[in-house]
Amino acid sequence: MRDARSVAAGLARWRATFVIAFALLCILKLMLAATLSPFGDEAFYWQESRHLAWGYSDLPPLTALLIRLGESIAGHGTLGMRWPFLVIGGALPWLVRVFARDAFDERAGWQAALLCLALPLGGSLGVLALPDVPLTVAIMCALVTLARAVDRDRLHDWLLLGVSLGVCWLTHYRAAMPMLAGLLFCLLTRRGRPLWRRPGLWLALLVAACGLIPLLVSNWQQHGAGVAFQVMERNPWQFHADALVQPLEQGLACTPLLYALLLWAAWVSWRRRGEGRPWDLIAITSCSFIAVYFVLGLFADDVRFRAHWPLPGYLPLLAALPVLLRERLPWRRGWLVATFALAAAGQLGGLAYLGLAASDNGARLLAGLKAFPARFVGWRESGDVARELLVSHPGVLVADNFMLAAEIDFQLGGSVPVYALDNPLNVKHGRAPQLAIWQRDEAALRRLHGGESMLLVVDEKALRVHEREGWLQTLCGRIVQPAPLSRLDLFDGRRRIAFYAGAVPSSLPVAATTSEACPIWRRAVEAEQPR
Repeated sequence: MRDARSVAAGLARWRATFVIAFALLCILKLMLAATLSPFGDEAFYWQESRHLAWGYSDLPPLTALLIRLGESIAGHGTLGMRWPFLVIGGALPWLVRVFARDAFDERAGWQAALLCLALPLGGSLGVLALPDVPLTVAIMCALVTLARAVDRDRLHDWLLLGVSLGVCWLTHYRAAMPMLAGLLFCLLTRRGRPLWRRPGLWLALLVAACGLIPLLVSNWQQHGAGVAFQVMERNPWQFHADALVQPLEQGLACTPLLYALLLWAAWVSWRRRGEGRPWDLIAITSCSFIAVYFVLGLFADDVRFRAHWPLPGYLPLLAALPVLLRERLPWRRGWLVATFALAAAGQLGGLAYLGLAASDNGARLLAGLKAFPARFVGWRESGDVARELLVSHPGVLVADNFMLAAEIDFQLGGSVPVYALDNPLNVKHGRAPQLAIWQRDEAALRRLHGGESMLLVVDEKALRVHEREGWLQTLCGRIVQPAPLSRLDLFDGRRRIAFYAGAVPSSLPVAATTSEACPIWRRAVEAEQPR
């Protein structure tokens, strides 16, 4: 009787700790979501939500649909845009708990859920309106329902598995990864191979295929722009040795001790996969995500943030880790507490960084750091100045890249159309085809507004240093008689945004002018000179 009471008391403590930590974290995430300026990609997804379609040149439609839902209910603003992602992201630790409880026991469930809250990439999910939020949660839901379907072979589990995978396809092209992990489970494990003879598996695949329909339709409408960008344009498909630092990136993203223990748990799970449930599913799923993304990272996209790619592979390991620590390591309570404490410190550090980025005073404290949050600051100021200048200098509002155009559009609430010049950033991020479809690119600007007054907004530091000079020199050919109006030098020059009046040219092509003949380039260089 004493043991039963002790177990119940221990479960109650773990449960209470999780619920308190979950509530506090939700409050912090809510505060950040309400105050943090939109990230550039977020603002573009917001623009997509104002042009609902089967899909876009960068993504399937679900992210835009969620943003549209959020603002339809809560109104325009950062919280209106983000609250659906906060709700979805908040479901992740509960799904991890369900998986760990089904695979092991109640105590492992609550411990795994706590570790998910502490994992920086997992606990912070939902602060930003990004496709990784519904994608990660849908993958975890698919894992839970696959485990149950394998054990029980119930129709509703197979249906929910299909719906979860369909949501993945509605969210991102990386939905191919959970499909690959499931295929490997069905091919390589004793429990997986008999599934091919179960009608439920084929029903799940049929339902999942429905999620491909918008993606196929949008690529047909856009002549394959989405697939071309995700598969070819963003990836060099050449070995780059600098990607060998991926384990270091993951160690920082997960916190070092937790990352080391997750890799250890993956290794032990792989060795125990022959034991069957649940080690085979944990091993195949986790190792698929971790190993495949590592190999892809050596040849694929090397210029964009990628630390979040393997996150779904860590989640089942969070379920296994408390059990393995319990079984295999001495001083297991100390290991678990130390792991959670270090991860929680990393989580709070990341949230504190976003909190500083959300305020002007905080951003000034970060101005001297290499990790200055440039993509989160300066948007409100640029939107306010653009609104004021449109009154005194009415004309077509144009930004020199898609990201600045999206941010100003968001700040102005879509009240006026904002065009984007054909900046290399538009191609690099796969947004050029979408701007052309919306008729918000440079060709549409000249065709629809040639000769009209123009207000040009230039983000002088948007491009990398070696790309800036060439781009800035072309701007004088993209606006007739540019006249400087105002400029923003923010946070010790970490953000510089300049405003020019002029007219929209009617003819092509645009040719770079000499440096001294271009006042836009000259003023940008002068602003960089020490004073």
